Amino acid sequence: MFDGLKDKLSKFRRDVEETAEEKADDASEADAVDDVVDDDTSDGAVDDDTTEAAVDADSNATAAEPASEPTASSDGTADIEDTGSDAVPTEADDSGSSEPGALKRAAAFATGKIIIEEDDLEEPLWELEMALLGSDVEMSVAEEILETVREKMIGETRKQVETTGELVELALHDALVEVISVGQFDFEQRLAAADKPVVIVFTGVNGVGKTTSIAKLSEYLGDRGYSSVLANGDTYRAGANEQLEKHADNLDRKIITHEQGGDPAAVIYDAVEYATANDVDVVLGDTAGRLHTSNDLMAQLAKIHRVVGPDLTLFVDEAVAGQDAVNRAREFNDAAEIDGTVLTKADADSSGGAAISISYVTGKPILFLGMGQGYDDIEPFEPETLVSQLLGEE
Repeated sequence: MFDGLKDKLSKFRRDVEETAEEKADDASEADAVDDVVDDDTSDGAVDDDTTEAAVDADSNATAAEPASEPTASSDGTADIEDTGSDAVPTEADDSGSSEPGALKRAAAFATGKIIIEEDDLEEPLWELEMALLGSDVEMSVAEEILETVREKMIGETRKQVETTGELVELALHDALVEVISVGQFDFEQRLAAADKPVVIVFTGVNGVGKTTSIAKLSEYLGDRGYSSVLANGDTYRAGANEQLEKHADNLDRKIITHEQGGDPAAVIYDAVEYATANDVDVVLGDTAGRLHTSNDLMAQLAKIHRVVGPDLTLFVDEAVAGQDAVNRAREFNDAAEIDGTVLTKADADSSGGAAISISYVTGKPILFLGMGQGYDDIEPFEPETLVSQLLGEE
């Protein structure tokens, strides 16, 4: 799952690691050369001073015109006043052959640390941005990830036991979790705390797997001790009743239906009445596939909300739809506020753009991933688990 995105994140880690360590090695070599030059200069100064002292002593003994005037001392002997004309200037220590950043890096590296600088990240971050966009990550989400990585890495120092790669991984982990976890809540905890029956309505465009997701969620709830009733609020699509009835038969669930063309709000209302009378825990209501621009269908959804007052409205779309799924999620949330998302066909998606982006752009969490064709093939969405998988931590 999301193997393409996983490979691109791994490449970013390798690129930063190689860039930082190459520059650390270069800085260490440059600093070593400076030390050698400084030692040579220091040795030469001592030799010159010694030689010149000898020359001066000889000059004072034999020169016809001494360079200094004699002066009388308190003990009557003649002293030579040093005019400074023969003084040997002392060279300032020139340690500027390496840039300060490079010296800082070399010093840190020598003491077992790593420093990440902005130029280490410039090219890898650009490549990461292209990789994220190429994986259908929404642009504002990609920019947020890059900014978080930049903030967490530039100027950071870590002990050598934490390699550059581990530092990159930590920054990526935090950046990804930050965007994926927006709005996240514990579905089972909310379900347990809610008054029964809990009413969950499913919406989205045609053909993305709403009806199958309802059946899968019914099985998921049954495995955890919750009873459920199915309600076919998709009263306009030919064959919708038959499709949901087949799932109900397979799962041994009660289904509430009306004749084709009936009022969807009335169907779901009747399902709530049935659940209340029979101590059923959850009502799972299907609705017609719609676009956010379908005024009549959006009005129907608004009526369901007025008549039934569902506890949760879940948007369903395909993970493989990528950027299209992200855009539709935003549009549905704007038109008729959703509470969370179910992404189908996640097992077939190598890009991961929808899973990375939807929570951030809607402010509402992804709650479940559809992972296959069986009724058991649905998983709770766990941001930490997904990020660990993407970064190869598991």
